[in-house]
Amino acid sequence: MQQRVIISQDIEHDLAQAIAETEHDRVFVLTDDITQECCLPKVAVLFAKHNATTITIRHDDTNKTLATLADVWTALQRGGATRHSLLVNLGGGMVTDLGGFAAATFKRGINFINIPTTLLAMVDAAVGGKTGINFGGLKNEVGAFANARYVIVNTCFLDTLDTANLCSGYAEMLKHSLISNAQMWAEHVNFDILQPDLAELQRMVAASITVKEHIVADDPHEHGIRKALNFGHTIGHALEEFSMQQPGGAVVSARLLPLARARTAPKNTLLHGYAVAFGLIGELYISARKAGFPTARLHQTTRFIRENYGAMAFTCDDYPTLLNLMRHDKKNTSDTINFTLLHDIGDIRINQTATDEEIREALDFIREGY
Repeated sequence: MQQRVIISQDIEHDLAQAIAETEHDRVFVLTDDITQECCLPKVAVLFAKHNATTITIRHDDTNKTLATLADVWTALQRGGATRHSLLVNLGGGMVTDLGGFAAATFKRGINFINIPTTLLAMVDAAVGGKTGINFGGLKNEVGAFANARYVIVNTCFLDTLDTANLCSGYAEMLKHSLISNAQMWAEHVNFDILQPDLAELQRMVAASITVKEHIVADDPHEHGIRKALNFGHTIGHALEEFSMQQPGGAVVSARLLPLARARTAPKNTLLHGYAVAFGLIGELYISARKAGFPTARLHQTTRFIRENYGAMAFTCDDYPTLLNLMRHDKKNTSDTINFTLLHDIGDIRINQTATDEEIREALDFIREGY
């Protein structure tokens, strides 16, 4: 089943139409404690008309667990959900990932609609049919491919978002431009994400989603070109998981410290998009070294990331841990660490490898910038 993405100008009208066109005997709404307070009021009247049952879970990625998933299944069961019920996931990527997996598995699958409320979820998590939870200390270790019937994207929710979470989502948009075309990339590295024009950002979000939609349509189950969407993530996921393991947290530059640990992030971890941004630096370095990516574009992208995301503090003593985390990445075959690399913007090389020494050099570049 293909999902339909709606770039919405009227959230109540578009959601009402999506619910009307989706089979449902009962409607359930999944939120986290923050989106229940900040975002649910924007559509509460419509849900009241459907006598919807609200299920609320705790925010942040540390709660994207089997226990939370079981709580959602239990709430659906106690609420009388059947195979003909509908789950609306209203929230960021954690909510759409976990809610999509809950819907895909409850009664062997019920319909669901995603309403992403963060920039990251709009351009990444809510689109493309990937669902899942973290398990055994690894991100998205257990999940399934399952498409929402509708993904309704409306930037009205972004006025509830802090700057750090805008930056986090924007890193995925920057990735989309790097794997797409130079015009989009140039626009992205010249956009003021710290003081964004939200109307202009909505246009850019729509273009970014289109990049992902086209790739997913060509390769829904990640056997080929969809691996391009993992650019920046082999190193990025390792940095994110590393930050979760540090008792004092992953220290970033003092100027951006409050941003990188925004209110919706666990106290001691980086937001996903910050880790991806640093991962982009490392994998662009490997691309320049092994695939001929232009060094001028490497340095321009690196400069944009450093100016807007700061820097993550780790040392060469941490490299064995980071390499081990990369070896656990789902994209790997055996112990070989798999990368997507770029010859140039939009010129993609999937199923590439790098030696441990080349990865260490990339980590040096992330830390030092040269």
